[in-house]
Amino acid sequence: MTERTKALSEGDQAFAAFVELAWQRHLRLAILLTGDQWQAEELLQDSLVKIYERWRRLSRTDDLNAYLRKVVVNNHTSIWRRRRRESLVSDVPDRPGPAGNVVSTQALVVREALRALPPRQRAVVVLRHYEDLPEREIARVLGCSPGTVKSQHAKALAKLRHSMSEPAIPSMR
Repeated sequence: MTERTKALSEGDQAFAAFVELAWQRHLRLAILLTGDQWQAEELLQDSLVKIYERWRRLSRTDDLNAYLRKVVVNNHTSIWRRRRRESLVSDVPDRPGPAGNVVSTQALVVREALRALPPRQRAVVVLRHYEDLPEREIARVLGCSPGTVKSQHAKALAKLRHSMSEPAIPSMR
């Protein structure tokens, strides 16, 4: 128990402990879904707020990590839908990589290829290959059928293979 959590109620202490254990794992999931560190942190914080609002009931749940994963994916889908309606652009703006992190060129290529996928396909790929979930669990998280998961996964892998096989075009800067 840290100095900050001494004044918290027992329920709040349990929530704080859950956040400390789950933060890094779910932050990586959110980064893979959003493609951006800051958007991922915002997404995860919003998801944790939703869980905190229902903490008394949820604290008795068997697998809080699965519930948080579902909330993160659903929040990401909702945000994407709202933004898509708000402003469509023909060109995606350049995004700088996170400062101070040394990331391999291959990791950057994979991250860019993931970012190019539609959000639903990206969610399927991340949940299947990063979270190592079976198709039925992914279908439950995304609220669709296992057949939809299979078709989205196949389409996403085809797009990833195609984009990863194309040679990178050198910048003219």
